[in-house]
Amino acid sequence: MQALIFDFDGTILDTEKSEFQAWQEVYQAHGAELTLEYWLPFIGNNSIPFDPAGNLEQLVGMPLDKESIERWVDERKQSLNQSLQPLPGVLDYLEAAQAMGLGLAVASSSRRAWVEGHLERLGLLGYFQVIRTKEDVTLTKPDPALFLRAAEGLGVLPQETIVLEDSLNGVRAAKAAGAFTVAIPNTLTRHLDLSQADLVLTRLDDLALWDLLRIAQQKGDVGLLPVV
Repeated sequence: MQALIFDFDGTILDTEKSEFQAWQEVYQAHGAELTLEYWLPFIGNNSIPFDPAGNLEQLVGMPLDKESIERWVDERKQSLNQSLQPLPGVLDYLEAAQAMGLGLAVASSSRRAWVEGHLERLGLLGYFQVIRTKEDVTLTKPDPALFLRAAEGLGVLPQETIVLEDSLNGVRAAKAAGAFTVAIPNTLTRHLDLSQADLVLTRLDDLALWDLLRIAQQKGDVGLLPVV
């Protein structure tokens, strides 16, 4: 194994929770409920139409000022995100990977400005040699293109990478790319079946990077069961 490829939203920073909370508040203000059943398919996937404001409009049965709602959600989401810190284990993995000489990349279905802006704010941008976002591919996750482009940018084969993901769409994309795939579900994606991953962790800091590398190296020798 030559490199680690991180997803961003929900894996490095729990921005997914912030966006869900912001939309929940809007729905509640209109006497409606935003369900996880509606929300979960969109996590880690910008390839399908995402229109929670339109969904809310259907639920309340009347026209809404969708532009105003979306503007409020963006501002509320930004406010919530400013207080977020990297998820447990992320910084330890970055420092350990750097010390071991492993390549580091981010592969995200979000916009480049969004990903790089948060990484810079957190002081993490300098750890990554490669960042691939929705601007770099035609199709985002669950298509494997983002992970293939990230591996290419690092100069390694996809089979030589470990992907860290939190969503079902991300896991499917990483597996399709041929990477050893680790799922670390967050407060939202823990409701998804992520058993397609080679390994499932409750938290990233439940397993040291050295131990993860050992497990990934042995994957061809023994059958792996998800660890929850």
